[in-house]
Amino acid sequence: MAMTTEFALTAPSRAEIDALRGPAVIEFGTSWCGYCRAAQQLIAEAFEDHASVRHLKIEDGSGRPLGRSFRVKLWPTLIFLDNGIELARVVRPKSTSEIRDAFALIDHPVSP
Repeated sequence: MAMTTEFALTAPSRAEIDALRGPAVIEFGTSWCGYCRAAQQLIAEAFEDHASVRHLKIEDGSGRPLGRSFRVKLWPTLIFLDNGIELARVVRPKSTSEIRDAFALIDHPVSP
C-alpha cells in the first residue's frame, strides 16, 4: 500500500475508522493549505519505510464530522491508529524523524 497523494473529498464515518484493523494513518488537511503542502515531502519520506500502513488522506474543514471527532484544529494533522485506536498524533510536522517516531508506535513487524 503506497502513500496517498490526493485528499479525499468524502470521509469514512467515525465508526468505520474505529473498526479498522491493523496500523493506519489519517492525514487531515486540504490541497490549498501551505502547511500541508510544505509537509508532503516529510510525510513521503517517513512513509518510505512503512508502505504497508494504510494511509487515509482526508480533506478537512468546518463542519466535517470526522476531523471534529478527532478534535483536529491545525493542518496537517496526522493521526496514527492501531486497530482503530489513536496511539499518536503529529501536528504540522517539522521533521521526518517526528513522523517516524509516531510510526514506531503503530507499525510492528509480524512474527513468523
